[in-house]
Amino acid sequence: MEFIDVDVAADNQRVDNFLMSRLKGVPKSRIYRLIRKGEVRINKKRTKPESRVHTGDIVRIPPVRVAETLPPVRPGETLIRLLENSVLFEDENLIVINKPQGIAVHGGSGLRTGLIESMRWMLNESESGADFLELVHRLDRETSGCLLIAKNSIILKHLHNELKAKNVRKTYHALVHGNWPDELVRVNAPLQKNEVRAGERVVTVSTEGKSSITDFRVLRRFKNATLVEASPLTGRTHQIRVHCQYAGHPIIGDKKYTTTSRDQFPGVKILCLHAAAISFTLPESETLFSITAPTNPAMLHLIDSLPPKSG
Repeated sequence: MEFIDVDVAADNQRVDNFLMSRLKGVPKSRIYRLIRKGEVRINKKRTKPESRVHTGDIVRIPPVRVAETLPPVRPGETLIRLLENSVLFEDENLIVINKPQGIAVHGGSGLRTGLIESMRWMLNESESGADFLELVHRLDRETSGCLLIAKNSIILKHLHNELKAKNVRKTYHALVHGNWPDELVRVNAPLQKNEVRAGERVVTVSTEGKSSITDFRVLRRFKNATLVEASPLTGRTHQIRVHCQYAGHPIIGDKKYTTTSRDQFPGVKILCLHAAAISFTLPESETLFSITAPTNPAMLHLIDSLPPKSG
């Protein structure tokens, strides 16, 4: 049995992420099973995957056989060039990247590498190296746009606290089915996360779920489609996708949350959701950083091809 004292660098980290960073090579499914069975304890108490550890906590981890760590996978030249050209902002503390569509933010579930592993490899190959590089938040694999990556634990903790305090503003663009009403400016519907089909996550509106609020604004109208701006006030899994579905206007290309009978664009193979902008502050700075990300080419091409709404 191993007992780990949580230090400042891991303060406010989700317990599942805390374990994954220390049990390299252990499958995620095994880690979640250890938590569910109560074999992982925080200060002698059972916990949940979404619970957070804090400085001074003692985490009990049972004996776990760790698989041999595989060597880092070198990204292909095409991916290296794509990621290099997708950096929107970088300094000694932070990278903001326009995450390309179709790239997972991290490896797992059959993927040996993802965006963060590729970025670590690239920076390790550079003169500066990459002693620390962690995702501040996540985007779905098929969602493009602004993604924050911390270069040190101080920035990571600060931005996690800012996210928790709702001081980080995220703005998304979504191309949705149908004619979104001008008066529909907020969806307030609690969301509950479920696990189905071999671990695939599906989120539903439920009175037993967590409070979830998204503000919306119409940007452009087309025949059978509307481009909307979505500003989530909470950060639930698949929040914008489910809130669009709940409003009766699912996102075009979102096969998980669009019924076949409602799909007016069955030929579209991309998820038309883009993290268009993000605003935040850094420690000891009164400057508000506002970063915008150009819309991914596939989504932009589709928007440009749509006929305008008549009348």
